[in-house]
Amino acid sequence: MSVTGILTATAVVGVVGIFVGLFLGAAGIKFRVDVDEKEEAVLAALPGNNCGGCGYAGCSGLAAAIAKGEAPVNACPVGGAPVGEKIAAIMGVEAGASERKVAFVACMGDCDKSRQDYDYYGAQDCRMMGFVPGGGPKSCNSGCLGYGSCVKACPFDAIHVVNGVAVVDREKCKACGKCVEACPKHLISLIPYDAKYVVACSSKDKGPVTMKACEVGCIGCGLCARNCPSQAVEVKDFHAAIDQEKCTGCGACAEKCPKKCILPRT
Repeated sequence: MSVTGILTATAVVGVVGIFVGLFLGAAGIKFRVDVDEKEEAVLAALPGNNCGGCGYAGCSGLAAAIAKGEAPVNACPVGGAPVGEKIAAIMGVEAGASERKVAFVACMGDCDKSRQDYDYYGAQDCRMMGFVPGGGPKSCNSGCLGYGSCVKACPFDAIHVVNGVAVVDREKCKACGKCVEACPKHLISLIPYDAKYVVACSSKDKGPVTMKACEVGCIGCGLCARNCPSQAVEVKDFHAAIDQEKCTGCGACAEKCPKKCILPRT
């Protein structure tokens, strides 16, 4: 190749390089996305679990909402108060009080206390029970099926099936709500961590039906409500419920419950 050809090729490459550089520079300016420094700082302060327990699509979604003032600084259930305080400092606001919550499984009908209508050998997934007779082998149609859909959904290893019933490790639970979403029986809810007494049953069947299906099911007798001095217990649809704001933790309801399905949580 002649010297002229080499110089020509070099010039062409140089011109093309300059053109591409100018084009990319202009494109970078035109399509630049401004980064919110506070949003980036909030995202860095979040734990990064991306569990969705805050109601947003992962930590980045929550960080964007906090930066815009659309979500409270203490909205992360995993980080709790410590993370809320860090984010409050970034946003220049007060963190405010946040109530710690924990998942609770409203069922005690394990393999020893509940009756089975038949033996089941199919897929070990609670969500599949809608396709089998009676909604599952347990006689109680409201009881925990014990096949671990909630266990698979929990990103913190905070819930396990013990003798046929899901049990929550209160110290590991971050109240992300994944288990609540996964339970097809709607047995799991988020309650205050310092709740004093809870009703560990979800059955709304009449007393005789519940007694036939489970030894520890709520029969709606009303003894708990009649003996509660603070009127914190209400029986509706053959099922007792405790108002945690009214409950003083006296234990009268648990003492009077003939099925012992009201438990202390402190």
